[in-house]
Amino acid sequence: MGIYVVTGAASGIGQAVSGALRAEGHEVISMDLRDADINADLADSDACAAAAVQVLERAPDGLDGLVPCAGVGPEVPDRGLIPRVNFFAVVDLVNRLQPALERRRGAVVLISSNSAQMTEYDETYMQSLIAGDRELALQRVQELEGQGAYGGSKQAIVRWMRRNTPALAAVGVRINAVAPGYTETGMTAAGRDHPEYGPAIREFLASVPLGRAGLPEDQANAVLFLLSERASFITGSVLFVDGGHDAVFRPDRF
Repeated sequence: MGIYVVTGAASGIGQAVSGALRAEGHEVISMDLRDADINADLADSDACAAAAVQVLERAPDGLDGLVPCAGVGPEVPDRGLIPRVNFFAVVDLVNRLQPALERRRGAVVLISSNSAQMTEYDETYMQSLIAGDRELALQRVQELEGQGAYGGSKQAIVRWMRRNTPALAAVGVRINAVAPGYTETGMTAAGRDHPEYGPAIREFLASVPLGRAGLPEDQANAVLFLLSERASFITGSVLFVDGGHDAVFRPDRF
């Protein structure tokens, strides 16, 4: 059995992933703001670094996988939280935990979004994220509306993943992403009930080809596949788990 790190593990997709891994007999080091093995505010870069140190202390022989599920949506009042949590914390954890993943030829599964490819996002913002320019990214995000900040962060994390796939593969670490569509979680419920974003989200939900919202377990099933040996020749890929929405919006692109 393996040992895995899951962030955002106290709720939503992270909770479902943690539960599914434990049901298979694996050890999970959970991370969240509270109610986790490691309680940390990943929006704070120092707290994120300290959390990584705690992981390495708990797993001295290495890690079989990392699933950074922690994220915030477009409706958060503090726009700067979006790049700090959705991008910088993810990259920081992958980089800091890479040596532990190398020791056990582990796998990383990132959480993107099917909204990452639905429209054009601010290129300066995304390039500043990919380049690791926190100052510019945090400045630029204040000029964007919520969906632009969120969708841009989710596209940028996949672009970062793709650029880093060869180097990680060379040391035996696979990295992939799932791109959820609308999934019933506390975060999406907040968006659905938001006075500004709610109507568009409800319209979006009604257009899912398979006729229902996704569940956290749908995403967890995809994550566990990508972590497993059954996906041993898959790296640098994005798996859309969205009830068919991406095919509707981008029928000629894949």
